[in-house]
Amino acid sequence: MTSIDFKRMVQREAKPLRHYAYQLTRNVEDTNDLVQETMLKAFTYQDKFESGTNLKGWLYTIMKNTFINNYRRMVKRNTFIDQTDNDFYLDSVAPLVRNEGEQKFIRNDIEMAVSNLPMNLQKPFTMNVRGFKYHEIAEILNIPIGTVKTRIFVARRILRQTLATYAKMYGYLAEQEVA
Repeated sequence: MTSIDFKRMVQREAKPLRHYAYQLTRNVEDTNDLVQETMLKAFTYQDKFESGTNLKGWLYTIMKNTFINNYRRMVKRNTFIDQTDNDFYLDSVAPLVRNEGEQKFIRNDIEMAVSNLPMNLQKPFTMNVRGFKYHEIAEILNIPIGTVKTRIFVARRILRQTLATYAKMYGYLAEQEVA
């Protein structure tokens, strides 16, 4: 098999490889990097490929092993042992001492905001918060799954506006976003 034939065969597998890479990485940039690295290794080790065998399987194996090696390298690089005493908090948004009274007011405000939602938004939202999946909510309420997603999205948007003061207070929103 010539290099040109090999190159053509590998390029035919580029689209399925990209799809598989996205399943592994769930990120477009990482997908592109993984596909490019896989192609580079395939061309570098072309002499290791035996003609007449499964090229797609060979490429998928290269991609999977590359992904695993990159993941292990990243985990090892980001792992460190902190041997300092935890006597202080740096860049902490939350107060060091928990104010139970304040927490009770916040909890009441959240419950009030949720209870003020229209019932058609409140029910899917509370079910989602309790851990139900979209398809389960759609089955139970006997409505399309798209409607469930829309209602939950709208409920979140309303709650985000209603509770913006708390979001700002705890550093989740910049001041200009609250207005």
